[in-house]
Amino acid sequence: MSATLRFDNIGKVFPGARALDGVSFDVNAGEVHGLMGENGAGKSTLLKILGGEYQLDSGRVLIDDKEVKFACAAMSIASGIAVIHQELQYVPDLTVSENLLLGALPNSFGWVNKRAAKQHVRDRLHAMGVDLDPNAKLRKLSIAQRQMVEICKVLLRNARVIALDEPTSSLSHRETEVLFKLVRDLKADNRALIYISHRMDEIYELCDACTIFRDGRKIASHLALADVPRDTLVQEMVGREISDIYNYRSRPLGEVRFSVKNVQGDALSAPASFDVKRGEIVGFFGLVGAGRSELMHLVYGADKKKDSSMTLDGKDIKVRSTGEAIRHGIVLCPEDRKEEGIVAMATVAENINISCRRHYLRAGLFLDRKKEAQTADRFIQLLKIKTPSRRQCIRFLSGGNQQKAILSRWLAEPDLKVVILDEPTRGIDVGAKHEIYNVIYQLAERGCAIVMISSELPEVLGVSDRIVVMRQGRIAGELPREQASEQEVLSLALPQSETVAQAA
Repeated sequence: MSATLRFDNIGKVFPGARALDGVSFDVNAGEVHGLMGENGAGKSTLLKILGGEYQLDSGRVLIDDKEVKFACAAMSIASGIAVIHQELQYVPDLTVSENLLLGALPNSFGWVNKRAAKQHVRDRLHAMGVDLDPNAKLRKLSIAQRQMVEICKVLLRNARVIALDEPTSSLSHRETEVLFKLVRDLKADNRALIYISHRMDEIYELCDACTIFRDGRKIASHLALADVPRDTLVQEMVGREISDIYNYRSRPLGEVRFSVKNVQGDALSAPASFDVKRGEIVGFFGLVGAGRSELMHLVYGADKKKDSSMTLDGKDIKVRSTGEAIRHGIVLCPEDRKEEGIVAMATVAENINISCRRHYLRAGLFLDRKKEAQTADRFIQLLKIKTPSRRQCIRFLSGGNQQKAILSRWLAEPDLKVVILDEPTRGIDVGAKHEIYNVIYQLAERGCAIVMISSELPEVLGVSDRIVVMRQGRIAGELPREQASEQEVLSLALPQSETVAQAA
């Protein structure tokens, strides 16, 4: 039986870089085919070719043994293909129902029937087991909720070929379970699915087969994934063996460096207080909506606080804006790199230097371009950012390499004291995670106070010296590394009713 979808010798070249080189593999109906590889390996580029956003330079795409060419996304959709991209694509000022039915809103003589649209969306969401308000505007939703809207948008199209690029990168455990059920239902309905993830557990749980990419080339295809050891996949992805991804390094901790007392804000249900010592990595964990990112936005001055007191190195400080935070040596690497992190039309070098360039002014007027270039090149090399040059526009980089550039921006600050990392490894491959953890340890060894928010419980347990758990807008408790386990952390993170139900 012929494959539903076939990639035959696919090649794609961008200025200064070959993104794909002779990639060939098949995806069958009733199969979930995993794609794995480091950031910049070419996985997302392949999906953009499938989705009609990019045109291939060589090779063929075949559906049911017939060659197809897509000049635009609409042609791909019309051919029964649906792609969920890693970087979310939505209209923030439209509602959930309007985003889900964009281009297919029910209408009569050109007038949109909003009532019918909302009811249709409500019925379909209920059938899929997704809890979203059809009337809510996307701008008001969390990253995880926006991700679910993107997933539902694709499912409503009833496509034969469905590709998902890091679909769980922002989802809670509960939402991930909903997604997994949807994927299994689609597989049972004889759809052909491509699933990209850096999370090894997901690949083994969902996928029947797997193809490994490295530097734009196919390294291997495994048609019976269950028989392949995990270490084999990691080595094929990164070209080297990684025995312990977290590689935790203990270090002596100093006195309290950063202290936050009684922070209050609209997103919190109770005042929040926490301390971080010199050289300490404090992990913040909680389910989606627990208030972790919202708390850090208040601390950083990105959102208005109602009340709080903060001390840095024993001295009282005021942080009323992000500029004041940066001048105090407090920096934040945001969760949403697209909306809050990168300057999409600027170069990699400009994105890295955008904060620290105030230090490169001569006579307060003239910018030292040579120092900026040296800084950019240093961090491109240090974090192994895959880019043709520092002059490349950052929007052409993979999501993981954009994340590395944002991290570089703050590492370039000469007098770092407090580093807040909100999902620093979201959408990043196993090799790059290993490198970023080493950078975090180096910052801690320099005496920085590190706050790391993560939705991946193994990551929080693997990297942190102490874990603070949030639940429903408040701090529910904290655990030292020695006492922390998945069960202990989850018992603090889950609402009490769910904890009791699990125990029963």
